[in-house]
Amino acid sequence: MRLDVALIRAHPGLSRRKAREVIEKGQVTVDGATALDAGHPVTGAERIEWNPNRPARRRARSSLPLLHEDAQILVVDKPAGLLSVPSSPDAPDEDTVLARVRDYVRHLRPRQPYVGLVHRLDRDTSGALAFALDPETREALRTLFRHHRIERTYLALVAGSPRGERGEVDLPLRDEYAGGRRGVAGAGEAARPALTRWRVVERFPGAALLEVELGTGRQHQIRVHLAHVGLPVLGDDVYGQDARRPVAVRRQMLHARRLGLAHPGTGQNVTVESPLPPDFAKALAALRAKARR
Repeated sequence: MRLDVALIRAHPGLSRRKAREVIEKGQVTVDGATALDAGHPVTGAERIEWNPNRPARRRARSSLPLLHEDAQILVVDKPAGLLSVPSSPDAPDEDTVLARVRDYVRHLRPRQPYVGLVHRLDRDTSGALAFALDPETREALRTLFRHHRIERTYLALVAGSPRGERGEVDLPLRDEYAGGRRGVAGAGEAARPALTRWRVVERFPGAALLEVELGTGRQHQIRVHLAHVGLPVLGDDVYGQDARRPVAVRRQMLHARRLGLAHPGTGQNVTVESPLPPDFAKALAALRAKARR
C-alpha cells in the first residue's frame, strides 16, 4: 500500500491531505529512515513513525524533475543535452545535472548540502540519474553498481533489423579512446568486460525499439555494443554516423527508462521510471506512422 494510506491506518484522525503534508514535511520515518514520498510503497510490516514535533524540512524547488527523494537518495530525470558532470576540472561553473542537484540540496539542507555522484549518463542520453546525499550512502550505492546489483533498463531506437527477438553482447571494451571513441577490444588490448542484453519491443521498417539491460556499466557501452552488432542507436553521430536513419532525430535515441535498487538505509526496493521525453516519443510516433503506410 501507499505510505500515506498506511499512516492514516495508524493515525485514523489524519486526513489524506494531512498525511501527505506531514510526510512531505519530513516528519515520517519508515524503519528509521525519513520518507518524503507519500506514494512510497510499504507492506505494513515496516515500523512507520510520525513525529509531529519534528521541525519541517525547508522547502525548495528543483530545476529538474524528481523521480525519487528521501533523506539519503535523490533520483532526477535528466534531459538530453545536459552534461551529468563538468567536462573538465577547469569548468566548475558549467551547467550540469550535478550542479543543479547541488544547488537544490544547498537550499533544502544548508547545514548538510552533501551530494555524491554515483553514476553518469552521456550528455545526449535522457532519463533516471541517482545521487547520494551522504558519503556512506554514496559508497553503498557505488558498491551496488560495482557488483552489478542495480537494475538499469534503457529504451533505444536503433537502425537495422534485429535477428531474433532477444540477444546479448558479451564483448570487452578497450580502455583507450581513439578520436573520442571507444570500441570492442582486439587481442592484446587493455580492456574491461562488458555485457549488454537486449530484447525487441517493437519493429519498424529499417528500425526497432529495444529494451536494453546493462550487465556492466562501462562508458558508451550500449552505443558501442549495439553498433558492433549492426544495430546503431538512431541519432548517434559517433558510433552510428554511417547508419541510414528512417526518421529524422537530433540526438541519440537512448533513454534510461528504469532504475531499481535495494535502499542502503532501509533495505526496501526502490524502483523509478522516467517517462519518455517528447523528442523520443515523437520519433517513435513517426516510425509507427511510417510502418502503417
